[in-house]
Amino acid sequence: MGYKDFRLDGTDIVTVKNAFGALPIQRRSKADAVKILRRALDGGMTYFDTARAYSDSEEKIGEAFSGVPRDRYYIASKTHATDPKTFWEELHTSLKNLRVDYIDVYQLHCADKCYKEGDGSGLYECLNEAQKQGKIRYKSITAHKIGVAEEVAEGGLYATLQFPFSYLATERDIALVEKCKQNGVGFIAMKGLSGGLITNSKAAFAFINKFDNVLPIWGVQKEEELEEWLSYINDPPAFTGEIAAFIENDKLGFAKDFCRGCGYCMPCPQGIIINQCTRMSQMVRRAPSEDWLSEYWQNEMKKTETCLNCGRCRSKCPYELNIPELLKKNHDDFFSILRGETKIYRPQR
Repeated sequence: MGYKDFRLDGTDIVTVKNAFGALPIQRRSKADAVKILRRALDGGMTYFDTARAYSDSEEKIGEAFSGVPRDRYYIASKTHATDPKTFWEELHTSLKNLRVDYIDVYQLHCADKCYKEGDGSGLYECLNEAQKQGKIRYKSITAHKIGVAEEVAEGGLYATLQFPFSYLATERDIALVEKCKQNGVGFIAMKGLSGGLITNSKAAFAFINKFDNVLPIWGVQKEEELEEWLSYINDPPAFTGEIAAFIENDKLGFAKDFCRGCGYCMPCPQGIIINQCTRMSQMVRRAPSEDWLSEYWQNEMKKTETCLNCGRCRSKCPYELNIPELLKKNHDDFFSILRGETKIYRPQR
């Protein structure tokens, strides 16, 4: 199996090992998004990942690929449904928005458990029926909790698993990838840049490309980002000793528990932008600091002082992080940097 004819385990999908994540295009105008999507398809990408929860992302894909032969591209979408009524409503909305008769990979979105037939939710039965009706091709699931993902990886229920995976992965994460391979479950890697904390795309790409059963999805918002990923189709970065050393050095800047920025903790009753404020220490060091040390972010970081410690965010965090504690740590570090008391260490790019 080659890089350009990668077969996703659990399916008959053959694609380039370099997929398009369509969450960010909801922040672009329809015209800009359509241009980016068409360029991605023309540039060699054939697997496009979206979700009912990504506002108008599905509509933009539908507009971009209207009239394009259906066998030229694969669509993966997701539903947050927890009951049959919502499942069918969301599936029909997705089909309409995408302007397709079927969705290749249909996923239960950010599942809090491994849904099974007879569990009382009716969701697995819905997936089976949708598959029988030809509205979806493969039953799939996305998860953020490792325990849920490991149960899915045992195989037999879902064609594929989508899970966060990057060079910040733990040994347990890597074992999950291997378990999927052993059991014939397709592994789709989301958050390959760890929500923007990883800034070296070559290192990110080379690491994931080491795993021959992993299909990475890269969130694309800008034309220049797309061109960077497209360039790797014909010239994929190799996992060299230099890149390995860079990754090991970069990983030193992360604590065991860090925020990936997924945003499932939101909204906050105090208006705190939790999924940025809990990782401000890393963002100040990994992006132009003037952007993150601006008056706007100073005001937003001041809001963390109003945290009620109500527990809402902790109960919704898929990584079970102690969010109030992270807010305080990042607040103290941020203002220490702002006062010039802490030197900014910037990882090598």
